[in-house]
Order: sequence, then C-alpha cells, then structure tokens
Amino acid sequence: MKIFKCSLVVILMFAVMSCNSEKNDNLKVEVYETSASGNKLTKITEHSEVDSAAVIKILPEQKFQTITGFGGSFTESSAYLLNKLSEKNRDTILQAYFSEDGANYSLTRTHIASCDFSLNNYTYAPVPDDMELKNFSIEEDREDLIPMIKDAMAISKDGFGIIASPWTAPPWMKDNKAYVGGKLLPEYYNVFALYFSKYLDAYKAEGIDIWGLTPVNEPHGNGNNWESMHFSPEEETDFVQNHLGPKLEADGKGEVNILGYDQNRDGLKEWVDVMFKDEASSKYFDGTAIHWYESTYDVFPKALQYAHNKAPNKYLIETEGCIDSEVPAWKDDSWYWKKEATDWGYDWREDEKKYLHPKYAPVNRYARDIIGCLNNWVDGWVDWNMVLNRQGGPNWFENWCAAPVIVDEEADEVYFTPLYYTMAHFSKYIRPGAEVIGVDNSAETLQVTAAKNPDGSIAVVVFNEGKEPKDFMLSLTEDSVKVSISAQAIQTIIIPSKLK
Repeated sequence: MKIFKCSLVVILMFAVMSCNSEKNDNLKVEVYETSASGNKLTKITEHSEVDSAAVIKILPEQKFQTITGFGGSFTESSAYLLNKLSEKNRDTILQAYFSEDGANYSLTRTHIASCDFSLNNYTYAPVPDDMELKNFSIEEDREDLIPMIKDAMAISKDGFGIIASPWTAPPWMKDNKAYVGGKLLPEYYNVFALYFSKYLDAYKAEGIDIWGLTPVNEPHGNGNNWESMHFSPEEETDFVQNHLGPKLEADGKGEVNILGYDQNRDGLKEWVDVMFKDEASSKYFDGTAIHWYESTYDVFPKALQYAHNKAPNKYLIETEGCIDSEVPAWKDDSWYWKKEATDWGYDWREDEKKYLHPKYAPVNRYARDIIGCLNNWVDGWVDWNMVLNRQGGPNWFENWCAAPVIVDEEADEVYFTPLYYTMAHFSKYIRPGAEVIGVDNSAETLQVTAAKNPDGSIAVVVFNEGKEPKDFMLSLTEDSVKVSISAQAIQTIIIPSKLK
C-alpha cells in the first residue's frame, strides 16, 4: 500500500510538471551567439529540447544602475590607419562600429593631445609660459583624429558620448618639463583648467561636443614609459574643486561631466574617499573612471561596490581596457579563445602580485569583465583603440596592443577579431538609458547579466567559458524557454517588449 501511494504521488507530480512545462515554455526570444566554433553574432533559431535543472530567472522588479553606454576609443593611431585604407574598407569599419546594423557604439573616449597611441609627442599649447594660451591649437588633430570622429557622428543614428582625457599637461606646466612623468606645478592649475576650456571650444567649433572629461589619464603614472602626469587623490580633488570645475562653470560648460581617477580598480577606495569626502569636494565630480589592468581575471567587485556606495548618484565608468603587451594574432580566431595571451604584469609585476596576471583568453577577459562590471554598478564600458595594425600599433613608444579590428594597411585588408563581436553583444543590444535588472542564476558555470532597455525589451547576456555546451531554462514571470549555449560562447538573448 505504501508503494502504491508513493507511485501515485510521483505520477501526479510528473503530470503537473509536464502540464506546467507545456504551459510555460512559451517565452518568445531572439538569440544571438558568438562562439569559438565559429558563430559571429549568429542568430540561433533552434532552441534546446533538453529539460535542464539550470534556471536563469529574470527579475525585472529588481532595478540597479542606468546604462550610459558602451564603445571604444578614437585614437590618432586608429584614425591614421583608417586614412591608409581604401574608402570602402574605411567605411566598412566605421559602419561596423557606429551604424544600427553594426555594434552601434554609444559611449567613446579620445585623448587630449598626444598619448602612446599617437604618432609622436605633441601638445596643443607648445609655447612656454603662454599663460593665456593665445597659441592654443588643435591643428595636430585635423588630419586624422577629427575626421574619424566626424565620420562616426555622421553614421550614428542615436549619437554617442565622448570622454576626453589628457595623458599629460603641456610639459612647461610640469615640474620636470617633460612629456613623461612629473607633476603639474600648482602655479599652473588655473592655466591647465583654461587648457580644458579651450579644448572644448575648439572641438565644438568643429561640430564635436564632448560629453565628459577626466583630469588626467592614469594619475599613478605608467612607469615613466609614455605621456603621463602624476596626481595624488588630494591634488586632483584640489584641481577639480578649486580650478577645473569653477572654470568650466564660469565659461558656461558646466554640463560637461568630470570623472575623477581614471586608473585601475585596486585604487578606488583611496580615491573615492577623497573625491567624495564632503559636499565641497564632490560638487564638480560627476563620477569615477576606472581601468582594468590590475588583473587579467579579477573584476574587483568589492572595490566597485565600495565606489558605488560612496557616491551612489554618480557615474562609474570603465574608460579603458585592452589586450595590452601583445602583438595581435592575424586572422586566427582561435587565438582569441585560448589562454595564451599575457599582459604587462605577466613579466613586470612584483612577485607578490604576479598571481593576478596568469595567461588568459582575450574573449574570456572581455566577457567576464563586462558582465562583472554590470553586475557591480558600472554603467559604462569603453574599450581602447578601435583599430590597430598587425604589429599592434602604430605606437611611438612601441607599446603594442590588440584591438577588436586589425588591419594590414599596406595590403588594404581588414580582420574583425572575436573581440569585435564580443563588444557588440553588449553595445548593440543594451542601449543608453537601459536599467540593469536582477538575475537569479542557478547555472553555476554560466555568467549572466540582464538589462531592460528604454523600449521595454530585455537583453540577457550569457557567457559560457567552459569546453562543453550548456542547457538552461530562461524564465521571466510565468513564461520560460529552453536555451542551449555552445561551448566557449557568448549569447545575447532578447526578450521583446511585447511577447508574441
């Protein structure tokens, strides 16, 4: 009799589960996948038939940060290379980055005067002790950089924000009188603030509005290798609070967003404690900028959460990340999925921190980091160079790096690496104004984030770093759908605003 009762219960439970599965397995979705097996933002039309215990439940009632955007950086190196290509290939690349059919980049960055990814050192204020900056000129940008930005603007339907960063002040304003290293002398704080205002005016005259500024790229320096200038948290806060902020406000440019710091995440606590110490120090900071170079695998979630909690109404934007210290693989998609890349820390990091820099797969690093950032209050993520050549330059310091698009400028050939498609999984489908929403993920081997777009659609990004395909149930309220993701793959799943 006991056996009969148990069997009856099992039969009834199975019947209820089958009925519910048939009733609820009706979530309409569009699935796009990029994989090591060869998919490149490929639309997947056949869904899994496997009943998996893994469930990814979307929780739209849980709302987090509002997205500012995703994109890459306009550098002189990238712009120079575009001008070396045929008009057809140049347009193909710009369309791929900025059109609705392409990655549809919405947030970008550029450098103020020269950086390592310039052809040479230059400043907009070359005349020493020109305290009124009467000789200020952006002439160096007119041949390559400005045309690239303007052509991208002409392609972009929705437009995009630009964050501009100097790598250094003009050398004559610094204590070492050099492009590399040194500090801004206090007697030039007002002049450097004027330098920013002049830059904004000059670019506006070209029809280019700048959305945001950082006071300097990487204020800790870069080992005195290429253009740099050191600020402590106290010095930069003083500069913004008492010089840059008031100057922009007085010149009618108060709408331009100032993002402090602009370096690796491990230093966040020290910086946000000073920047957002009180109302006076916080007044002109609109947010914090961060980079990813402290580790090839660690997102530093605790640091990101601390920065958000310190200034919950301010921006937290990743302004630079790339596959650094590498000559990029040419037309070899498999390399970008293999743990063969090394970064600066693999060779140069002090022994006690070298563990942060193991070999890694470039796609894994991008996907893990962007998902991790979105799940820890970051609202914008900007890649570094959009275009580099087969050497990983040009770069006056020979600081070679990879980019999502690699070109052979001599042969007029273009290679869209898997990194391009990885970026597009976010930039194309998660739009400015989207809200990051909650996810209950029981699929322990999958990394997931989700955002609800202004049009009501929901974008769910899933990353499978493993060597085996995975099946899971994607659930939203009473509706669900069975999904399979390939081995070593990233998917964006779109849930339309109106279920069909």
